[in-house]
Amino acid sequence: MRNIVILISGSGSNMAAIALAAQREDWAHKLQARVCAVISSRPDAKGLQMASDLSLPSQVVDHRAYATQVDPRAAFDQALKHAIDAHQPTWVLLAGFMRILTPAFVAHYAGRLINIHPSLLPAFPGLNTHQRALDAGCQFAGATVHQVTADLDHGPILAQAVVPVLPGDSADTLAARVLTQEHLIYPRAVAKLLTS
Repeated sequence: MRNIVILISGSGSNMAAIALAAQREDWAHKLQARVCAVISSRPDAKGLQMASDLSLPSQVVDHRAYATQVDPRAAFDQALKHAIDAHQPTWVLLAGFMRILTPAFVAHYAGRLINIHPSLLPAFPGLNTHQRALDAGCQFAGATVHQVTADLDHGPILAQAVVPVLPGDSADTLAARVLTQEHLIYPRAVAKLLTS
């Protein structure tokens, strides 16, 4: 059985989309894969309740607990790595995980670390993607599933979805339409990885 660990920081909607697809499509029997754990960087993440509702084991590795360390990012990543590795994951999926990971962490999971980003990469890496797309006058926006590398929001692209920018769109209305596509392409991209 190939284990999938999903990392979240917020609502957990992409995590839920993947977990529900795994249940609906019977990944355990058809693809010998299962979502075995959800780990949040925030104790107040709404996705923790969603994980509980889906009967998924979850835990918190609170990034704020490492703020006083000499190297807070490295200390947090070390604790996170320890929590993830306890599940012997084949894949580690970032699903709204709002932490920049150290190169050492990324290297540890090289080829096994996947992310979804709310833009058509390589356009608009980082934050505030929807407002930046609107400010640039883009006619299209979208989402990208990609393998994670040490460079922020870069790496081999696994799937993309294109969403038209409509007259009168705000960052919020555009984000909502992009999110519906994220929920479709992320589970599909993971299922494709599991069959390759």
